[in-house]
Amino acid sequence: MFLSILGLYIHFTYFYIYIFLILPVLEYVVMNDTVNSDHLKIPKKKFHLIQPLMFVIISFLLVILIGSILLVLPISSSDISTHLHYIDALFLSVSAVCVTGLSTIASIGDTLSVFGKIVICLLIQIGGLGLVTIVSFIMVASGRRLDLFTASVVKESLSQSGYSELRTLLKHIIIITIVMETFGAGTNLIVFASDYPFWEALGISIFHSVSSFNNAGFDIIGSTSMIAYKDNILLNLNTCFLILCGGLGFLVYEDVFLSRRWHKFSIQTRIVLITNGILIILSFFLVKILQGDSITWLQAFFYSVNLRTAGFTTFDVGNTITSSNVILSALLMFIGGSPLSTSGGIKTTTFFIILASIGSLFTGKQPIVYKRELSKGCIRKALILFIIALLGVFLGIFFISINEGNKFTFTQMFYECFSAFGTVGTSFGITPYLSTGSKIVLCTLMFFGRVEPMTLISSVSESMNREEKLHYANIEADVIVG
Repeated sequence: MFLSILGLYIHFTYFYIYIFLILPVLEYVVMNDTVNSDHLKIPKKKFHLIQPLMFVIISFLLVILIGSILLVLPISSSDISTHLHYIDALFLSVSAVCVTGLSTIASIGDTLSVFGKIVICLLIQIGGLGLVTIVSFIMVASGRRLDLFTASVVKESLSQSGYSELRTLLKHIIIITIVMETFGAGTNLIVFASDYPFWEALGISIFHSVSSFNNAGFDIIGSTSMIAYKDNILLNLNTCFLILCGGLGFLVYEDVFLSRRWHKFSIQTRIVLITNGILIILSFFLVKILQGDSITWLQAFFYSVNLRTAGFTTFDVGNTITSSNVILSALLMFIGGSPLSTSGGIKTTTFFIILASIGSLFTGKQPIVYKRELSKGCIRKALILFIIALLGVFLGIFFISINEGNKFTFTQMFYECFSAFGTVGTSFGITPYLSTGSKIVLCTLMFFGRVEPMTLISSVSESMNREEKLHYANIEADVIVG
């Protein structure tokens, strides 16, 4: 109990340091334009040094740094006479904040103390929702108005075009998260209460629920993930339900709750729901077909859902998975979840736009979705994101292969890198044995996949978010393709 209270105290302490110390300092170096809103304070102009998107990135890095410092403390280890090496603490912090689930230690449950597990759980929650979202909600709930800079940061982090609905969206995100995680923890408790003492079962249930909804894939029940529960239908389905709910995206919930009818849903919501449905069904059957009798139908469904950026598993992936399934898994991990969700990858909408663009090549027309034409800017961003993300993953494989030599097979490194970028966390089990350089590469891929390449580019280049209007036309040139 003491460690739990201490963990919560540290959690809220660095939240308030962020609100009252770091935020004002960064606000001082940012120039804000005026905007008319009853919920926003209008500040004076200040020097323009940090973009709102860059601030979102900095907030992730800040949480990772604090998390690594807390995890390296002896109090975070089950044996207080020892402590984690800093590279392992940093890796765990990155993996938790980026809601991945990869780990350089064999068993989180056995290696970390109660305090360490609380830190991991808090990092997962902050990473899934975003520090900006949580802090902004605290400010709104405490009655503070969001000034223009803070509202700009929140707007960018939530991918909103305006300011009017920010307060409502923030409240709905927190409410949905609390309801889902509470329901998940209660359902998990039914299963774990029969295997552990009540308070330990409650802690495991809460941790597992938070990890599932945030698509993290961390567990504290042993070194073999959920293999011991491979036949437990309730735990398997509840975990899958939480993963899918977390990966849908909060904008989908907002649209569904407000519109309630399919024909009133936004184009994005329809794309997300249809793409997710197709991927779930196809991946389920393909995984089972490619694995044959080596896994059950329940294991195939559980694995296919977890490939959408959660890292739990109910079978030994390294020794069981087929080569063809490795390729399918890499594709699903690369796609990931949906925008404004707790998942990583290039996102389902990006995948849909790319497929629609490829299909339009055969018709010679712009892609049409529900009688709406996809904009050229949207298509351009999707293609850029796809190319940069794929390039990043293969660069990661390249650098790890240089660092490790012939220590691991190409398949193992290939799978690990796609898992890191997709913030999935399923593994061939080679992560604890990687060199420091390779661990840093995986950390970079996890951060790259969680924050998203377009966010990183847009944070330093405003031109990515605007299309230049030219008053003249250049002469077209034909270049031989293929």
